[in-house]
Amino acid sequence: MKKVFSVLTVILLVGLLAACGGTKDAGSDGKKAEDSKTEKTELKFGATAGPYSDMISKAIKPLLEEKGYKIEVVEFSDYVQPNIALDNGSLDVNMFQHKIYLDNFVKEHNLELSDLITIPTVPIGLYSNKIKSIEEIQDGSTIAIPNDPTNLARALLMLQDADLITISDHVEPLKASEKDVKDNPKNIKFQPVEAAQLPRTLESVDLAAINGNFALAAKMNLLDALVLENIVPEYQNLIAVRTADLDAQFTKDIKEVVESPEFEEIIDKDFQGYSKPDWMK
Repeated sequence: MKKVFSVLTVILLVGLLAACGGTKDAGSDGKKAEDSKTEKTELKFGATAGPYSDMISKAIKPLLEEKGYKIEVVEFSDYVQPNIALDNGSLDVNMFQHKIYLDNFVKEHNLELSDLITIPTVPIGLYSNKIKSIEEIQDGSTIAIPNDPTNLARALLMLQDADLITISDHVEPLKASEKDVKDNPKNIKFQPVEAAQLPRTLESVDLAAINGNFALAAKMNLLDALVLENIVPEYQNLIAVRTADLDAQFTKDIKEVVESPEFEEIIDKDFQGYSKPDWMK
């Protein structure tokens, strides 16, 4: 009888321990399930310092705060860390890049990031301290242009849209360089310069094709440009999120805010000269 009683006691204890363990696991799983359903109300937006962090602060943050969100803007000084921080969860959203850059970065670094929606983007503009209109450009004028391939192609496309040059049909427009200029009726001379230095060239050249962010950093007015770039969709900046968050409520709310009339009103008031994406036109 003692042996039987001992066996029964052991079985009872094992059963109690198993029950306790099961209760603990269920509670843990339940908490995880509950956490996974909890929607974020505090969001960290990453952007490079300048026009896009300003756009978040002035045009996106106030509208999201009206929906009950708490927004923190985190500024970066390079184009690498915002995507790394988004992927590792240090950020919830970032806004600083176009689709070509995002797609290449995601592929090279094996990240799970996706574009959410395109936004108004600072365009390249053709500026001059010497002439007031395209019509005044003289034969043999010198135009300073960006020396990196991406911005060089964008600048040439802008000049083509202004009927100053024609790019060869045998080259992809987004990969064009000076050697691909087929027609140059005004015999324009191109002077390649590092993009960040282009505002400083205005005293020494006739014209300069300057990236909008560098123009703004040099306290220039985008509306002073003789012509502004009509940015192709591939180079329109965008909002990026983790792919896993594409269906999250905060992501839907961000998209709704950017598509709202209130957002466009702020853009028209405080971000004049920015190139709007096709969906806003």
